[in-house]
Amino acid sequence: MVPMGYPDNVLATGEQVVLHRHPHFKRLVAPILVLLVSTALAAFAAALVSQTGWDDTARKAVSAAIAGVWLVLVGWLTLRPFLAWLATHFVITDRRVMYRHGVLTRAGIDIPLARINSVEFRHGLIDRMMRTGTLVIESASQDPLEFNDIPGVERVHSLLYHEVFDTLDSEES
Repeated sequence: MVPMGYPDNVLATGEQVVLHRHPHFKRLVAPILVLLVSTALAAFAAALVSQTGWDDTARKAVSAAIAGVWLVLVGWLTLRPFLAWLATHFVITDRRVMYRHGVLTRAGIDIPLARINSVEFRHGLIDRMMRTGTLVIESASQDPLEFNDIPGVERVHSLLYHEVFDTLDSEES
């Protein structure tokens, strides 16, 4: 598999990225719908306002209010979820699994491959159709960690299992 770009400054010397994913695009369906509906409603409202017999100042004030409401809706319900999606990373390297998320404040977890006891996945009918699901990683010292909306979860599960298996083999040699 060809390594995908991930900032080198978070990797240890010689560490290689095996897989880098953002959450599945299904997380962006609702924000995109909000963008489309709010834009259509704002355009309709602006067209209505422009057809009124109000004086120019009143039309400009109402149009500015419509634009302001549209900006708040789009910013909060579309731009914010998109930036959160963009700032969420699920990364598998040849040494560990990394999960990072957050825009203004960041949080993350690293799980060394050698500490992983089991890897499982699950997905329902809709997730199967969209080729996504939840990856569950159980490590030696923690409760199982669930990573939701992992694209190609079955392939990621298999890849991670093989990386863990290869890590254990190299430690035993």
